[in-house]
Amino acid sequence: MRKPKLLRITTVSASLHLLLKGQFGFMREHGFDVLTASADGPEITEVKKEGIDHVIIPFTRKVTPFQDAYCIWKLVGMMSRFKPDIVHTHTPKAGLLGMLTAFLLRIPVRMHTVAGLPYMEKTGVLRWVLRVTDRATCWMATKVYPNSEAMSRILVNDLGIPISKLSMIAKGSSNGIDGKYFDTSPALRQEALALKERLGISPDEMVFSFAGRIVRDKGMVELAEAFKTFCIRRKARLLVLGNFEQDLDPLPPDTYHFLQNDSRVILAGFQSDVRPWLLASDMFVFPSYREGFPNVVMQACCLEVPVIASDINGCNEIIAHETTGWLVKPKSTDALVEAMTSLSENPDLRKQLSKEARQFVTTHFDQQYIWQQLLSEYQRQLSLCTQPL
Repeated sequence: MRKPKLLRITTVSASLHLLLKGQFGFMREHGFDVLTASADGPEITEVKKEGIDHVIIPFTRKVTPFQDAYCIWKLVGMMSRFKPDIVHTHTPKAGLLGMLTAFLLRIPVRMHTVAGLPYMEKTGVLRWVLRVTDRATCWMATKVYPNSEAMSRILVNDLGIPISKLSMIAKGSSNGIDGKYFDTSPALRQEALALKERLGISPDEMVFSFAGRIVRDKGMVELAEAFKTFCIRRKARLLVLGNFEQDLDPLPPDTYHFLQNDSRVILAGFQSDVRPWLLASDMFVFPSYREGFPNVVMQACCLEVPVIASDINGCNEIIAHETTGWLVKPKSTDALVEAMTSLSENPDLRKQLSKEARQFVTTHFDQQYIWQQLLSEYQRQLSLCTQPL
């Protein structure tokens, strides 16, 4: 009997590995012939370890019409050879080009996951262009999967996507979380202590951490200013995990200079294992402007590191204010300073919040459960589309 063919596409290879890790091997073990596609990147080696093949499509994350046309040509050739029954896309550029190609080739099941809408933080012509392309992507998909309840409301109310076209896997999140991997074992705690010693962090310093793209949209301007203010009264360090993207979403020169040169800021770069770094901190701070369903917030919760996060879509579906963490008004330096100060002065509250957070995350976003729900959705969509449209 012929195996159903599943094609998963993201813009960059890091998304396949970091945001969807484990899913491809799981689907292969449950009877699917799986192929992935993305731009070239070092993470492809890790993706292939799940026993699947990968095709490089040279996507960009910018508006590049000629390069995009070339990518469509490559996608047409790849899909014509592979003949997928399901095309499932993630991220804006891969979603637009992947759904367009699958629509033109009449692939029966065209699924697109929405984890964020970049147009929401843009203005002018660029906002209009991005909004139109997001609507087009959803229109060409046979089914759209917002990864949070709030994102579902935005798609309906702002983009006019019919609610009948939307569905959510479990309670949200694109991949859930492995509670056993993100657990605070004695060995991991020792690794975190050794890391602090290696970095020269003294016991009397309050340590804040951030992980993600180091860009304006992640709230890095406000975080830098809040950290400066906090340090007026108390010694502190800021661990920053991730890479700068000055070509895509640049930081102002003063913020960039501060992060690059202040001795209290530790730029760790990209880390394939964030666990010891998060555990080395007293608080995880995530002041992002927009999110789908942020994995790193779940990871910090699982590791019982108290979280301060923006009160925005996705974050506020993981963090309940003063119950599983602390929510702050987005784009507000003052709110960040208040939260950082209040929690730094109340270790008992930090401990209480972190315990509740781990319990909530492991109960509602277990990875195996989400994978099983996604498998059931693939099977359901295939049963509804027994022949090409």
